[in-house]
Amino acid sequence: MTTPAHDAELARTATGQLLSATVKLDPPEVTEPSQLPGWTRGHVLAHLARNADALVNVLAGEPMYASAQARDADIEEGARRSLDELVDDVRVSSSRLESAFAALGDEDWNRTVTLRNGVTDLASSLPFRRWIEVELHHVDLGIGYTLQDLPGTFVDRELTTMARRFFAHPDIPVALELRAEDGRTWRTGAKTEGPEGPLVVAGSSVALVGWLTGRTTGSGLSARGPLPALPSL
Repeated sequence: MTTPAHDAELARTATGQLLSATVKLDPPEVTEPSQLPGWTRGHVLAHLARNADALVNVLAGEPMYASAQARDADIEEGARRSLDELVDDVRVSSSRLESAFAALGDEDWNRTVTLRNGVTDLASSLPFRRWIEVELHHVDLGIGYTLQDLPGTFVDRELTTMARRFFAHPDIPVALELRAEDGRTWRTGAKTEGPEGPLVVAGSSVALVGWLTGRTTGSGLSARGPLPALPSL
C-alpha cells in the first residue's frame, strides 16, 4: 500500500536520476530534438520545471497556470536557456515542490485540489502525478533512458491509471481489454462491447504503457484488428 509521502520520495529519486543524466550532456545537445514532436530537450526540461511550480500553486490553492497561453509561453522562453540554466531550474523548482509536499500533514493530503481544465483530485494524488511527469519525460529526452528502464512498480501503476483514464472515454469507440503477458487484464475504452466482445490488446506491461501514454504507436502489441487512435494527453 503506497502513501503520498512515499510517492514524493519516488519522485525525488527519479528527479535526481534525470538530473544526473542530463548534466552529462554536451551543452549544444539541449537544443536538439527530443522524442516529443516539436520540442527540443530544452522544452522538456523547461516543462518539468514549470510543472513543479504549477503543482506548488495547486497546493497553495492557486490556479495551476495563469492560462494555457502563459504555460506555453513560459516553456518556449525557458527552452532557449543554456543547459546549466535549465538543469538548475529543474533542480530548484523540484526542491520547492519537495518542500511543499513535506509540509503536508495527514489531513492536508485529503484536501481536494484543482488541476488544469477544472479537473479535481485529492492532494494525495499529486506526488504520483509528479512521478509520472519525471519518468515519462526522462524517456522523452532521448538520452538513453527508455521505456524498458521504467521501474516495474511505476509501469504497473501507470498502466492502471491510464486504463482508468480512458475508460468510457467518448473518443474511444471500441471496448478494450488490455492483457499483459503475466495474465493480468484491464478494461478500458468504450463501456459497451460489440458482438465479438472487447478488442483484446496483448503485450508486455511496458509496451501497453508506451502505447497508452502516446510514446509508441503500439509496437510490441498484438490485437485481432487495428489499434484505435487514443486521445492525446
